[in-house]
Amino acid sequence: MLKFWKKKPADTAPEHAQQEQAKQEQAEPASAAPPPETAAAAAAVDAPHSTTGHVAPAASPTATLAETPATEAAAGDPPPARRSWRERLSGSGFAKSLGSLFVRHPRLDDDLLDELETALITADVGVEASTQLVEALRKRMHAREFANADGLLAALRQALVAQLQPVQQPLDVTGHKPFVVLTVGINGVGKTTTIGKLARRYRDEGRSVLLAAGDTFRAAAVNQLKTWGERNQVPVIAQGQDADSASVIFDALQAGRSRGSDVLIADTAGRLHTQGGLMDELGKIARVLKKLDPAAPHEVLMVIDGTTGQNAVNQVRQFRQIVGVTGLVVTKLDGTAKGGVVFALAREFGLPIRFVGLGETATDLRTFDAEAFVDGLLPATLAQG
Repeated sequence: MLKFWKKKPADTAPEHAQQEQAKQEQAEPASAAPPPETAAAAAAVDAPHSTTGHVAPAASPTATLAETPATEAAAGDPPPARRSWRERLSGSGFAKSLGSLFVRHPRLDDDLLDELETALITADVGVEASTQLVEALRKRMHAREFANADGLLAALRQALVAQLQPVQQPLDVTGHKPFVVLTVGINGVGKTTTIGKLARRYRDEGRSVLLAAGDTFRAAAVNQLKTWGERNQVPVIAQGQDADSASVIFDALQAGRSRGSDVLIADTAGRLHTQGGLMDELGKIARVLKKLDPAAPHEVLMVIDGTTGQNAVNQVRQFRQIVGVTGLVVTKLDGTAKGGVVFALAREFGLPIRFVGLGETATDLRTFDAEAFVDGLLPATLAQG
């Protein structure tokens, strides 16, 4: 009897542990696997919508290659609510110097205007343009048209917008088929990248686009343009390095006419305005294109690096003499560019500024907007700045 009562607790402990273990084993499958109804519902949600019940075959390597650029572009591009012009231009030297100027000198006096003139000159607006602008503001200030520094800031914004509005002319690629865009510029300004972004823009608009790899001088330039063509699913006409650039672009125009392309964008060798041989090649390209289309090229688009400052003025002057530039693209304005070169170009040449580059993605090549540009450089009020 005593042995029975001594052994009873020892026997019940393992039995109790086994019961607890059994309960845990029953609970774990219940939490790990959902009921059949829940699993079926989840499978129905995860499965792609299809009107047929067959399983989609695996994509071929060719199809995958063609689809990958579009997927990458969709994943890499910003959502429709893009960053504002002010967010993109806030780092420019123009925005920093003028924004801090009004904060340091909220009092309206001649000293403020003197520093404003200095800030405009150092931001590459140009000496003559800066002096003319500030003197006009000084006369209005002495006439007591401004009650405070906010009034001066508003007048400055209006004056800057007025300088840029005449060159705010978007590029219209209708009227010719294909519409031939000849892109020119020196090395390193982002010319080939701009071509890729333009191709993406026009493709998204539903236009058929063709690219011509006319930069046969720089190593790997042809492959770089082909890469942009693959990303945007746009065909590229190319021959190879050291081929005759005029011949390549001529063949591309013939192909564009036979295919019924809407837009032909031709790349050219990046060159310094002091390189006579390469500059003459641009004139040859224009002459050769006119054999097929007397109006071609319909747009000579010069790409300018916004960080080069007043040197950009000399570049445009030389290129206009050789090939007749009809429009400008100012790139790299989202970085350390001073930004004032846009005003200098507008005042010096009056050429349409078609696009500005405000970032690295395809959608950051934006149609130039004078008010948005000035708003990105200067706050509307001192409190906002």
